[in-house]
Amino acid sequence: MSKFIHKSHNVSVLMYHIVCPAKYRRMVFSEVVEAKLKEVCAEIQKRYEIEFLEIGADGDHVHFLVQSVPKLCPQKIVQVIKSLTAREIFKACPEVKKQLWGGEFWSDGYFISTVGAHGNEQMIKNYVEQQGKMEKDGQLRLF
Repeated sequence: MSKFIHKSHNVSVLMYHIVCPAKYRRMVFSEVVEAKLKEVCAEIQKRYEIEFLEIGADGDHVHFLVQSVPKLCPQKIVQVIKSLTAREIFKACPEVKKQLWGGEFWSDGYFISTVGAHGNEQMIKNYVEQQGKMEKDGQLRLF
């Protein structure tokens, strides 16, 4: 579950849905590899301001639901996740390196999207459009 992250000068609830395919879209995510992936992600949480809310592997790609802070740009979050998980999975599961012909673990591309905790795009758009236009009781209504 997401939470508000309080820092000295800001409060944030930034969430991202990230999808990373394995190199060549190979079916490398066995139960053992998926378990190692989750273990590495738990270690990443301890060292970086990246919280893994959910991780789901689907044979040839992985979905991550992550929360982070504004100082980490989305590209940096993906870079940290992909580099550290690849290194540790190759160490722990050498058979995966053979499946990928000794090359890289992740493909170069990825999908990333922001996730709203308090409404969808249309709801926020309507709220922003209504700024400066007060309701009868003097309050704007978001929800």
